[in-house]
Amino acid sequence: MSKYIVDSNFFIQAHRSIYPLDVVQSFWLKVNALSQNGTIVSIDKVKKEIYDNSSHEDELKLWCDSNLPNDFFINTDTVLQNYISIVSWTNSMSHHFTPNAIQEFLETDLADPWLIAFAMSNNWTIVTYEKSQPERKNRIKIPEVCNQFNVKHIDTIQMFRELNESF
Repeated sequence: MSKYIVDSNFFIQAHRSIYPLDVVQSFWLKVNALSQNGTIVSIDKVKKEIYDNSSHEDELKLWCDSNLPNDFFINTDTVLQNYISIVSWTNSMSHHFTPNAIQEFLETDLADPWLIAFAMSNNWTIVTYEKSQPERKNRIKIPEVCNQFNVKHIDTIQMFRELNESF
């Protein structure tokens, strides 16, 4: 069975606009079930993005605390080698991306490069709402880096389809 690692926007966008906690409870029940059986996980940096930026996400933070297993957010210390590869590639792309885009992507607490490094290390699929924009120069998006490193990335609906899940 495939394993999936979810980006912070999997939670944040779902909660804010697509599947609000108070309206589409069946989505959140499905997320809970998939997290409990280990089909989906995330990383410590995603947790930090959700929890540290929670001024508008208090309900989401409370849901995560109450519903996700204690080991859902995995420590990224073990993927440092792949993270270094991503940093090297990113820095080599100064001819395409703006200096600010590179700096922003490589910020210490930004989950994106760590998420990709984890997926690379474990051969898992990233679930994100980000879409490929290869011509964009002012922001490095997850799909561009995934494409460079042959990491599979899909959106939430595609994940549910691959899992033959509905809610």
